[in-house]
Amino acid sequence: MADKKVERIRRKRERRVRSKIFGTPSRPRLSVFRSARHIYVQAIADDTGQTLAAASTLTKEIREKIAGLKKTEAAREVGRLVALRLKDKAIESVVFDRGRFLYHGRVKALAEGAREAGLKF
Repeated sequence: MADKKVERIRRKRERRVRSKIFGTPSRPRLSVFRSARHIYVQAIADDTGQTLAAASTLTKEIREKIAGLKKTEAAREVGRLVALRLKDKAIESVVFDRGRFLYHGRVKALAEGAREAGLKF
């Protein structure tokens, strides 16, 4: 019973956040998903429905680098990686989409890592 209520609140929050955000190819939406163990991020151009760049804690490039780190530190590295991938495609600015997750902890660390690597939002 309580699970249905929690899920309804999560979906409501996600719709509220996403209703105000729209990504374009020049300024894509940086969408974050956080599970209990991993964090995933992708840059999406909503008008074409295309994913321009993606990264996660499962990405081979940083898997060894984040092996001994805490989850928030690993999220910061994922943010840096996605920012570097977007900079390679000449994208400097994004719209941050936290989805149903609060801007706190790992989500905040990912955003700060992307900013440290030069991404603007």
